[in-house]
Amino acid sequence: METYKTISSLKQAINNKKAAGKTIGFVPTMGALHAGHISLIDESKKQTDVTVVSIFVNPTQFNDSKDLENYPRTIKSDIQKLENVKADILFLPDVKEIYPEPDTRQFDFGKLDKVMEGRFRKGHFNGVAQVVSKLFDIVEPNKAFFGQKDFQQYVIIKTLASKYMAEYNIDIVRCPIIREKDGLAMSSRNLLLLDEQRKNANVIYKTLKKAKENYSGKSVEEIKKFVIEEINKNPFLEVEYFSIVDDVNLEEIKEMTEEKNKVGCIAVYCGKIRLIDNIYFD
Repeated sequence: METYKTISSLKQAINNKKAAGKTIGFVPTMGALHAGHISLIDESKKQTDVTVVSIFVNPTQFNDSKDLENYPRTIKSDIQKLENVKADILFLPDVKEIYPEPDTRQFDFGKLDKVMEGRFRKGHFNGVAQVVSKLFDIVEPNKAFFGQKDFQQYVIIKTLASKYMAEYNIDIVRCPIIREKDGLAMSSRNLLLLDEQRKNANVIYKTLKKAKENYSGKSVEEIKKFVIEEINKNPFLEVEYFSIVDDVNLEEIKEMTEEKNKVGCIAVYCGKIRLIDNIYFD
């Protein structure tokens, strides 16, 4: 695996691959890699000739400085995992390399970044757009791979690519959620859970699954009430929001009979750790 820490050296390496007729797949990460990340890399290796993985904990997408400080950093084991799955290139920049000066750009995603995560994490998606647009500009991939767990992020990045970076013609590929054996969506934040919290965190997915299995004939409000009350019964968990939206515009579904792809998106606090998940109802 080739490793680069500067933009200029990475671009030179990628240009050489492209000159040889290779297609480029890109998996941007913030490290603390788990099987969910590995599944994205595996998919990139299937669909493209060269897979580039970046590890960069992006400060502009954190609206809580303590969250940034506490974000898990496991670079040695991350590198080992990337070597095990035969990733081709690792981009490992520091903050000054990505942000030699403050990034003041503001992106307009309409309502997409105002709902769900956007309501509770002000400025988060603008920070995501800042770093992803920079990385796309550096890597210029043919395809970029993102997990469904961060569903709203996937929709926004797809919009970023089509609205702001159309000249690159990047195919944004959505990959399925990878779950632990008990159903908990894999996340780097799971490493921060205490033992008892971890044992109870699987209630989130169990409840979403039960709601999906039994939604026929029920109203949106009945489903939302069930999910929120069922999860909040657990003393380790507290729902921040649960929304049922369409999977294109993230607009709230009013009736479950609507002929749209319906996704239930949720954020839950497990102690001080914030976990997100989602499930398709169709």
